[in-house]
Amino acid sequence: MLVKILIAVAIVLAGLAAYIATRPAEFRVTRAASIAAPAPAVFAQVNELKKWEAWSPWAKKDPQMKQTYQGPTAGTGAVTAWQGNKDVGEGRMTIVESRPNEMIRFKLEFFEPFAATNSAEFTFKEQGGRTEVSWSMSGRNNFIGKAMGVIFDFDKMIGADFEAGLASLKTIVEK
Repeated sequence: MLVKILIAVAIVLAGLAAYIATRPAEFRVTRAASIAAPAPAVFAQVNELKKWEAWSPWAKKDPQMKQTYQGPTAGTGAVTAWQGNKDVGEGRMTIVESRPNEMIRFKLEFFEPFAATNSAEFTFKEQGGRTEVSWSMSGRNNFIGKAMGVIFDFDKMIGADFEAGLASLKTIVEK
């Protein structure tokens, strides 16, 4: 009887592993907002990493988060590293490309609660006195990431943070 139970468990685990292995390796989360301000005003809030403290959703999740800054204060080469509670973890973000009033690309390195390296990007398109801002993050899922994706909806989780951040950014810039 025990042998049959162990065989059944092994079959279920093998099936689950096969299902997880078929999950997409790539992911992308994107949210957008329309802000009643010119692109240079919105761009400046994202391009200077210290300004994130005022609107970042993670700064609100951990007001005691420790942040350090390296390199230039804004633009390509600017770096921030953070260490916070379980909601924000530990990591580093580097601006790898910055085109004024158009796009900012970041390298995101997460160390805690799990290691990952992803890309993030903001795009800015000014139209009729308003700026359309898009915030996205993309990367690759390893087997553990794929397994987590079976349990958690990362698009909803990360997307909710992006929506909160864009709403705060909108409030600050429109003042």
